[in-house]
Amino acid sequence: MMIFMLAAAMTIAMLIATAFGIHHEAQRVRMEDRDDRFTPFGRS
Repeated sequence: MMIFMLAAAMTIAMLIATAFGIHHEAQRVRMEDRDDRFTPFGRS
């Protein structure tokens, strides 16, 4: 029973870490897109 509880806890922790990582990556991409769009004088 203890192994089952540890496996369940590890699974939940991995799901939370994955969701956090995806959210963080999406924010980073959004900020890069925003930086590209609003650069003064444009880029060539």
